[in-house]
Amino acid sequence: MDFNVTENKLRKLHNVYAKLDQKVKYEKDDDILSENELRDVEIKIGCSIPSSLRSVFLNFSKKIIFSAYLPEDFGLDDKLKEIFSADFSISIEELVEAEMSRRSWVEGCFSNPEDLYDKVWHDKLGFMTVANGDIIAFDLNDTKEDKKVVYLSHDDGREHGYILGESFEEYFTNLLLIGACGNEGWQMSPFISDSISGLNPNCDNARKYRKMIGLYW
Repeated sequence: MDFNVTENKLRKLHNVYAKLDQKVKYEKDDDILSENELRDVEIKIGCSIPSSLRSVFLNFSKKIIFSAYLPEDFGLDDKLKEIFSADFSISIEELVEAEMSRRSWVEGCFSNPEDLYDKVWHDKLGFMTVANGDIIAFDLNDTKEDKKVVYLSHDDGREHGYILGESFEEYFTNLLLIGACGNEGWQMSPFISDSISGLNPNCDNARKYRKMIGLYW
């Protein structure tokens, strides 16, 4: 990941959404994590953090928060009407919270690995919580070092188990290119054609959304 490019994209997104939402929030901590700090977290969660997210923490920032809301009367067309925000939180604290939430869902609701729905919740590493209770996670069954990013729905959402990116780098890069839509499954759905292709910043809906919010790359 080219972090200079990422930084420029984040700043541009902030400027675009600031025209739509005076309360837009963008925080990027200039501090990074040390190898020892990351290792302590990996010991706590019992697995390694996949490499492209690890690189963010070690080389770019230990915390990135973005939050903005579209005006209530914003005129998105039918295919985009479920989108109401741009929202993501990336930090080591968020990762631990997301993973603890995932484990709680597994223990309390999705404990049967023989059940096809429950099984999707197993062998994952949560790294981002979703306001509705869902989780964005890494698939630890992926044989690559840099694991796939998948969506975990707790309430039978259509996007349950969908691949959002072949790695954190791909997921995050494409999310920013789209315009950083909200992280609920139904807000990302217009930019996902099927369960395995991930977020597509080049699809018709992505081009429409960027035009609507005034984002031009």
